[in-house]
Amino acid sequence: MLRKFLFSLSLMSATLVFAEPVKVMTSFSILGDVTRQIGGDKVEVSEIVKANQDMHIYRITPQDAKRLQNVQLILLNGKGFESNEFVKAAKAANVPVILASNHIESVRRDDEHQHEHAHEHEHEHHHEHAHHHHGGDDPHVWQDPVFMKQYSRNIADALSKVDPKNKDYYSSKLKKYQQQLDDLDALAQQSFAHIPQDKRKVLTSHDSFAYFGARYQVKFLAPQGVAEDSEPSAKQMAEIIRTVKKENIRAVFIENISNPKLLNRLSQETGVAVTGKLYSDALPENGSYVEMMKHNIETLSKAMK
Repeated sequence: MLRKFLFSLSLMSATLVFAEPVKVMTSFSILGDVTRQIGGDKVEVSEIVKANQDMHIYRITPQDAKRLQNVQLILLNGKGFESNEFVKAAKAANVPVILASNHIESVRRDDEHQHEHAHEHEHEHHHEHAHHHHGGDDPHVWQDPVFMKQYSRNIADALSKVDPKNKDYYSSKLKKYQQQLDDLDALAQQSFAHIPQDKRKVLTSHDSFAYFGARYQVKFLAPQGVAEDSEPSAKQMAEIIRTVKKENIRAVFIENISNPKLLNRLSQETGVAVTGKLYSDALPENGSYVEMMKHNIETLSKAMK
């Protein structure tokens, strides 16, 4: 009787261990949310850089490095979004490290011609954007919901490799999530369809919307470049003001990770009011990627009409 009891107890313990969720660490909040959507109750997801925090100025800590060593999978965005020290810490953790942006071709920043190819609206092919040699690659892949289909597929594949017994589960969750991404793209296409091209111009505080701009033919002007802690010179400031007036930009937005002082100054000097808040690199508290994109799409299209 005792032997049977001990056998049953060991079997129960093995089952509990087997059923434990896969521990995944992501670099930032948007990637964390998408991973939760794909992984469901089979994963336990944490992120290093939380909601409303800026990856561009974040410095990884010894505590972060220890946390990276206590998971089964690390997911990074890639394309230079994470700092070199962040990537080194992830690789040093000695667990699988996967880039969610794998197989997604980069879009260039500060390129007026990149918008010419976005309207082709290819859902499954990721090579339609023009590539020029000025402006630099934009790492903010998630600003294009069409490219996010490959992004989410990369996450599902990574989860399936570390947890092959639940591959069908991840595939099912991926299929449902990709339908939400298609719905996001349809919403954006519909929202911008009746806005003339010459009104699709926006001033933001952070150069992070090249993917969005290329997909939906929206021109974004960002005075600070990609680094949140950089400041434009007096000459650059004067040029930005001239551009805003010349191009008749009517939509000016702050971002949830940005200091509003610069845009408030530009707003005062150009007479263009700050019209709202966009979410670029980080989710709002208790928000999701899909909710974030719906907010951006609806806020942008309303301001341009």
